[in-house]
Amino acid sequence: MIITRSPLRLSLGGGGTDLPSYYRRFGGFLISAAIDKYVYITLHQTFQRELIVKYSQLERVDSVNELQHPIVREALRLVGLERPNLEIASMADIPAGTGLGSSGSFTAALLKALHAYCKNLVHPSELAAQACEIELVKLGEPIGKQDQYISAYGGVTCFRFEPNDHVEAWPLRLSSETLLNLEDNLILLFTGYSRSASGILKEQDSRSKVDDTEMLENLHFVKELGVRSQDALECGRLEDFADLMNVHWEHKKKRSGSMSNSHIDEWYELARKNGALGGKLIGAGGGGFLLFYCEDKKRCRHALTEAGMREVRFHFDFEGTKILTQ
Repeated sequence: MIITRSPLRLSLGGGGTDLPSYYRRFGGFLISAAIDKYVYITLHQTFQRELIVKYSQLERVDSVNELQHPIVREALRLVGLERPNLEIASMADIPAGTGLGSSGSFTAALLKALHAYCKNLVHPSELAAQACEIELVKLGEPIGKQDQYISAYGGVTCFRFEPNDHVEAWPLRLSSETLLNLEDNLILLFTGYSRSASGILKEQDSRSKVDDTEMLENLHFVKELGVRSQDALECGRLEDFADLMNVHWEHKKKRSGSMSNSHIDEWYELARKNGALGGKLIGAGGGGFLLFYCEDKKRCRHALTEAGMREVRFHFDFEGTKILTQ
């Protein structure tokens, strides 16, 4: 049996500039952090000639072409397994549609398992590129490349997305003290509902393609905020980073009327009144998780959990997508 896992992620700055509709013209930049919440894939060979895929549904088919799950179907095709006798199952620590990049993590973990089955060695950059090929090209999803790359690499990582589709990755240069303080002072809370990122990102994608001035200026500024966040974090100025989170959230909300809602706005203000120096909604928007940087984490935690939110405690992951058992 082969078991792989791939981390979920938090976007720390520059999110949204990783969509091809933007970076292929202007270049993109963002900072992303992998966390110790994972998507798991198990894979083993069956005795009968059939393909079994277990996720929220159960599929039992004779060939890849019959599969309904689009990512599993395209991943099997990519590695050249057209009629395998395999059983593939997935599990996750966090539900899908909550803004932590579960789709990209699922694709990376699945590809890692399939490559292990085929005895292929694959570098994180290649793994991420293949995951992007499946989701963005084969399936035509209007999404960015952040999720696939941070899940493959892990760590607290900077990514530069070049117009020629080249992606440069390097670790954020944090002192040990800054890294520990950052992890200690961040709090992640679930809003209680999930959403599909595709609708909100499709709006951004479409407006970018038609040269919508407001959208492009927004993304230019968000990219600049990502660079400023890098500088603040690498210099250990965590309060400045928290301020930039607030600025980022205000500009992020302007991209779509579906980005926030009255409940999210109320929780955000409640956090700010109870020790949060900065914060933003993680992912495309509309639901999922709120992330705050707090000077008084205990006070903020108490206020928000009393208001009905659920905290998810985490640490950063520095391993990326990996094989657990083979």
